[in-house]
Amino acid sequence: MMMMTQSIPARFDETRPFLAVNIAVLTVSDTRTAETDKSGDALAAMIEADGHLVAHRLILKDDADVIAAQLDVWISDPTIDCIITTGGTGVTGRDVTPEAFDRVLEKKIDGFGEMFRWLSFQMIGTSALQSRAVGGVSQGTYMFALPGSTGAVKDGWTKILRFQLDNRHRPCNLVELMPRLQEV
Repeated sequence: MMMMTQSIPARFDETRPFLAVNIAVLTVSDTRTAETDKSGDALAAMIEADGHLVAHRLILKDDADVIAAQLDVWISDPTIDCIITTGGTGVTGRDVTPEAFDRVLEKKIDGFGEMFRWLSFQMIGTSALQSRAVGGVSQGTYMFALPGSTGAVKDGWTKILRFQLDNRHRPCNLVELMPRLQEV
């Protein structure tokens, strides 16, 4: 029997002006193309529907060197606030997105992967353990790696990221920390 828990409702402070976040979307796949990238399409649509900007969008093969190099390009771009990837987070030999993240992350946000798997467990049971979803920060840029299924992308955005990337979310959110990410 699967234990279902009630989620805590999101609370927004509507007196605060909304701040749009510039987000780069990377699909990691050996097989998807611009025409068949349903999870990337879904993610981009949700980002824009919530008022944010998809600053860049790209599809790359499952190659840790290539992925890390692209992440570095976007991390170095001061106009990009956040990078969200979809795909390559499983346990097969070609799933290398977390390894690419490890090469560029300065700080991990362990709670993101933990929370994603907890939410996934409620939807797909013990299959959630196969996800290596990861989050972190590098040079002031937030980074999140989601699995490649459309369902996982929807869950990651609608149940976690849409709230943490909205500066009106209370009691706190990741956006209000952006000015302080590179403090020493």
